[in-house]
Amino acid sequence: MTNNNSKSDLVLRLLPEVTEISDADLREKVVACWEEAIDFRGWSEELLRNIPFTLLADNVTITFIDHVRAVCRMCIACDDVLNDIHGKNKTPVNRNYLIAGALLADVGKLLEFEIIDGKPVKSDYGKHIRHPFSGVGLAFKHGLPSEVMHVIATHSKEGAGEKRLPESIIFHHADFIDFELVK
Repeated sequence: MTNNNSKSDLVLRLLPEVTEISDADLREKVVACWEEAIDFRGWSEELLRNIPFTLLADNVTITFIDHVRAVCRMCIACDDVLNDIHGKNKTPVNRNYLIAGALLADVGKLLEFEIIDGKPVKSDYGKHIRHPFSGVGLAFKHGLPSEVMHVIATHSKEGAGEKRLPESIIFHHADFIDFELVK
């Protein structure tokens, strides 16, 4: 097994929701973004499974990976409910873009955070470039569609005042549900 395959396997172990993306090319690009972000600081699986999802609150017990997965699954559930009740034609959401955006919205935190003396802290890089910007940079580098980059770019305070695409509206609200309830 090559090193690249083991990195792909790691991403799939951490984020099994990646398999919900039906477009194989898009799925591969999402995995590639995660691989690069993991490599940036050499994140181990153990660290990824244990770092908090935010440094903006004290005593956070929800992990980064659990937050990413929970919000992605809330997005999928929201899309399912909207389709069941309203039908696809009334709520035009690109499910693949929604899932890809949900999985990548916080990937830039792997560049923003670092471990110092065993504790996660905001890195010097992160003090200058917040995760929506570095996430969009990774997504652009790996050829993701602009609609996915839009979800990443507009999901947090940096997106305030922007007209959000349907996928970004769903993600933004799901993200803040998880953030507000667990911070």
